[in-house]
Amino acid sequence: MGTSPLGHAYGTPNEDAGITAVKEAYRLGINFFDTAPFYGSGSAERLLGRALKGLPREDIIISTKVGKYGPGQPTDFGADRVTRSVSESLERLDVDYIDVILVHDVEYADDLQQIINDTFPALAKLRDAGKIKYIGFSGLPLDAFTYILDRVPKGTVDLILSYCHNCLNDVSLVDLLPYFKEKGVGVISASVTSMGLFTKQGALDWHPAPKPVLEAAIEARERAAKHGVDIGTLAIKHAVKADGVITLVGMRTPEEAQTDVQIVLEGLGLAKSSNADAEEAAMNEVLDVLKPHMGVTWPTGNPNNRT
Repeated sequence: MGTSPLGHAYGTPNEDAGITAVKEAYRLGINFFDTAPFYGSGSAERLLGRALKGLPREDIIISTKVGKYGPGQPTDFGADRVTRSVSESLERLDVDYIDVILVHDVEYADDLQQIINDTFPALAKLRDAGKIKYIGFSGLPLDAFTYILDRVPKGTVDLILSYCHNCLNDVSLVDLLPYFKEKGVGVISASVTSMGLFTKQGALDWHPAPKPVLEAAIEARERAAKHGVDIGTLAIKHAVKADGVITLVGMRTPEEAQTDVQIVLEGLGLAKSSNADAEEAAMNEVLDVLKPHMGVTWPTGNPNNRT
C-alpha cells in the first residue's frame, strides 16, 4: 500500500478513512506500507503510525524515505540531515525501527556521487545501530539506478523503487529486471497509474507528462469506458504481471483497499473477473492508442544528474 494519497498529493485526504484503509488493507493480506516525509510534510507518516497501532509490528514492513521533506523545504541528502530525518520518521511513525529507508528521488541530489559517498554510509551506520533494516533508493530516470549500482559494492543497496516505468505506456523497468537480479537488488514498482494519468479522474494540473501523452491518456480512458471498464483497473492488472516485483498501489479508503486487492488477485489469476471479456477488449484498444507513446518519459531533478 502506497500512502502518498494520504499526504495531500491528490487532494485533501479524509484521515479517518485513511486509518481505516490501512487496517482494512492489512486484514486483506497487505503488509508492506510505503510512505515518506515528503507526503504532506510528514502528515502521511503520522497517519500511518496511528493506523498501525494495534497491529502486530513483526508482521508489518514499513518503508519511508529521506532526502525530500515537503513543499518549501530544501532537498538535503547530506549525512547529518538524513540521520536526523530517520529520527524524525521514527517519532512520527511512533516505532522503534523502520524496515526500509529509501533515498527519495536521487536525481534531485546536487550530485549522484553524494548519494554514494555521504547518504549510503550515514544510513549504513543507522542500520548497524538497529534503527533501520534495509537501504534502498528511488528515482524516475532509470539511468540513475545503473549509475549508482555500478559504483557501489554489492550489498550496499538492498532494493530500489522505480515509478512510472511499469505502466500502460512504459514498461522499461521490466527490461532492467535481469540487471537488478544480477546486482542482488529487490525491485518496487510504484505509480502504476503513472501518477494518476491512467485513472478515472485523469491527470491533475501538475502532471509533468508531455501534452501528446496527456491527450493519449484521455483517449485511452475514453476507450476503456466505452467497454464499461475503469482504466485504473487495467493499469493495475497490467503492472502486477511483472515477475518478482513489489507493486505499490495507493489507497485512501477501505473501499479502495477492497477494490484494489480484488483487482490485484484477478490480475495475478488468483480470482476470476466477472468482466474479463470487456477488459480484454478494452486493454487491446488502450494499448493500441498508447503504442505511439510507449516509453515516453520526462526530465526531472537536477540537470547535472542526467547521465
